[in-house]
Parts: sequence; structure tokens; C-alpha cells
Amino acid sequence: MLPALIAAGLTGAVLAAPVRYDVPEPTAQFRAPKDTAHQAGFEAAQGNCQTCHSVDYIATQPPGKGKAFWEAEVSKMIKIYHAPIDEADGRAIATYLSDTY
Repeated sequence: MLPALIAAGLTGAVLAAPVRYDVPEPTAQFRAPKDTAHQAGFEAAQGNCQTCHSVDYIATQPPGKGKAFWEAEVSKMIKIYHAPIDEADGRAIATYLSDTY
């Protein structure tokens, strides 16, 4: 048995089964934009942010953190976590979040 396991390990034949889990239902939704100027950021946030985390992550941040905070958060998501958000959407998301949260 041991030689077979060693041989399998050397050839890569032993593979782990994929992990599967159910994501919990969201408990928060993005707040509606204050005006039509923030609609693009609202839509970009809906289309991008929830791919990796729930809206709870955003809704539980301390209120009134301002534009610099949200720009840094969006930049971190793109640069550190490799969120596939283009530059224009990133700016729109940061503006929407700073003016809404």
C-alpha cells in the first residue's frame, strides 16, 4: 500500500476533492443612491463588490468615513485582492460609497 501511495504522490494522482459550501443569504442591500449622479457607482458596486463579499461588509463600516477612506478601500480590493474592477468603475464606486455610507 505504501509504495502505491508514494508512487501516486510522485505522479500527482492523489488529488483533494474540491471544497463546496453554501454562501449564506445576504442580510443587507446597497442603499439606493441619493441622486442620479451616483447611479453608476451604485450599479458598479452591485455588479462588482458582491462577487467577493456581502453588503454587510460595507454596511458595518463606521459611518461618515469620507472619500479618502472609500478610495483606499476600493484601491485595496483592486490592488491587494485583485478584484477585476476597471478604473472608472472604481472611482464611481468610491464616490457612491463615500456619499452614501
